[in-house]
Amino acid sequence: MKRKLDDDATMDGIMRETPAAIRVVLQHGMLCVGCPIASFHTVSDAAREHELDENQLRRDLEVAIDARRVD
Repeated sequence: MKRKLDDDATMDGIMRETPAAIRVVLQHGMLCVGCPIASFHTVSDAAREHELDENQLRRDLEVAIDARRVD
C-alpha cells in the first residue's frame, strides 16, 4: 500500500495543506500548531519526539487528508 503522506512532509506543511490535521495533532496531545520546529519535523520526527505510535499517527492524519479530498 502506498503511503499518502510523503516521508519528507513536515508537520507544518501537513497542517497548512489539511487544516483538519490540526485536530488530529491536538488529539494526540501534540503542540505542533505554532511550534517553530513544526516546519522541520516530519511525521516520524514528531512521533518520536512525542513518544507516539507513528503508524497510528499516520493513519489518523491520512483519515483527515482523505476527508479533505472528499469535500
